[in-house]
Amino acid sequence: MPVPDKPSDAQRGNDWACATHWSVVLAAGQVESPRAAAAMEELCRTYWFPIYAYVRRRGHPSADAQDLTQEFFARLIEKQWVAEADASKGRFRSFLLTALNRFLANEWRNSRTVRRGGGRPIISLDDTAEARYVQEPASNVTPEMTYDRRWALSVFDRALSRLREQHATAGKTRLYDALKEYLSAEARDGDYAKVGSELEMTTGAVAAAVHRLRQHYRQLVREEVAQTVDSPGEVDDEVRALLAALS
Repeated sequence: MPVPDKPSDAQRGNDWACATHWSVVLAAGQVESPRAAAAMEELCRTYWFPIYAYVRRRGHPSADAQDLTQEFFARLIEKQWVAEADASKGRFRSFLLTALNRFLANEWRNSRTVRRGGGRPIISLDDTAEARYVQEPASNVTPEMTYDRRWALSVFDRALSRLREQHATAGKTRLYDALKEYLSAEARDGDYAKVGSELEMTTGAVAAAVHRLRQHYRQLVREEVAQTVDSPGEVDDEVRALLAALS
């Protein structure tokens, strides 16, 4: 089978724009594009909880935070605020927080006369929102720190869900369940031998499987991050920023 030619920089740029949600949205700007609209709604559904947590940390009660979160995303899409995004800064995470702060400042002035929510649900806030929020650190944490932490957790959780689903699809759920704890923890003496006896694998084969699992997970994290930045060169910086938010 012939090896395909290495793509040019221009081709890679085109492939990137076609493959990632935020690039599609930025490229569309104010142009009505079903593909861009679908990409934006997918991003909103994925990252609604960091927005909710930020609004709660700003002091809004749970019910108000849910209304404000819904209204924010409704206006974000309907008013096409993305047209004002600074493409040179290219990160959906940064754009969304800037837009949210502007929205909250305006909404504070208008909320006494205009009912929030507007009957235009864009996303479905699950019933666990407040239960998840109360697990946040209670002190010495700014709204911005809460936002970045929850954004990072959303990225890593999505990557982990994809990793689990892919192993299930391949009929390797048992292997995944046996090795998943080693994604974030080093094995103790004898751990791999114990897993090997359970799975009928050698210790060396278990070690190799853990290495592959970690590599696969890192790749999925990068793919998730790639959906929220405007160019491949921003992925590494964003990954470092998300890791810092969890430290």
